[in-house]
Amino acid sequence: MSDKIKVTIDGIPVEVDPGTSILNAARQIGGDIVPPAMCYYSKLKDSGGKCRTCLVKVSKGSEKDPRPMPKLVASCRTTVMDGMEVQNITSPEVIEARKGIVEMLLINHPLDCPICDQAGECDLQNLGFDHGAAKTRYEFDRRTFHKIDIGDKIQLHMTRCILCYRCVFTADQITDHRIHGILNRGDHSEISTYIKAAVDNDFSGNVIDVCPVGALTDKTFRFKNRVWFTKPVEAHRDCNHPKCNGKVTLWYKGEDVLRVTARKDVYGEVEEFICNECRFDRKKTSDWVIEGPRKVSNHSVISSNHYEMLHPLPVVKTNPVLIEANKEQFERETRL
Repeated sequence: MSDKIKVTIDGIPVEVDPGTSILNAARQIGGDIVPPAMCYYSKLKDSGGKCRTCLVKVSKGSEKDPRPMPKLVASCRTTVMDGMEVQNITSPEVIEARKGIVEMLLINHPLDCPICDQAGECDLQNLGFDHGAAKTRYEFDRRTFHKIDIGDKIQLHMTRCILCYRCVFTADQITDHRIHGILNRGDHSEISTYIKAAVDNDFSGNVIDVCPVGALTDKTFRFKNRVWFTKPVEAHRDCNHPKCNGKVTLWYKGEDVLRVTARKDVYGEVEEFICNECRFDRKKTSDWVIEGPRKVSNHSVISSNHYEMLHPLPVVKTNPVLIEANKEQFERETRL
């Protein structure tokens, strides 16, 4: 007898383990039906339920109780029931609600994309492009905060923060202690440290990787380059820290390593957290064992100019001049 639970999402059935959330059930199917998530992080316990971008419509509760749920629910915090039927991109109500949520998230978010280090790999950019409105209806002054240095390697731009709590959960769960959190209430809520104490522990740099926007930035990479001009390469080293496996992504510009980040999966979540020594102190190729270029989705702007053509185009095959020109161009793009 199978212990699996059958759930249908946008007309596609899938069998999952009991206790699985609707969001993770959708991720097992994959593709466009996966709801976006700005606050949920599978590696962080109790995350989710803050941003509301993953709202879905439950049109059938279960086989035992087929009544639909009266309101849209957060898919990251709602567990599946046997026989449940869920609508995501097939529901106009969900699409309209998500559009309103994106507008709400952007109310106080500054138009910093041209100068923000997160541009090109920003979840909020992708969310706004896929679900946002062409312009805002907000006519009032946006809230602003002063930039804060939390430690010598991390800078906090609270004006860009969407209060997803990911950095707070990260500091709580993978470091020895946490000295930053949410201060104040309502529209005055902000991520901050008590009396601006420095975040100083071996894994503090991971708050940069988990941030879905450009609120927490790497000061060693600040304003150095745009991510789509860099070349991501996977590498590893024998790290001395017992909790760090040393598997990272190196971001090259020519022969220089501009930054080091943890490896991420298709949903932008860190696979394994890395220590600060690997992230900030090891920026020479000689420190690493190179594995090869990182696979980048064709939908990402980071894939721009990173060609991986196994065979030349038919028109190139028959023209020796084009063959040579294509070879020179490929070598040039590889160097870049």
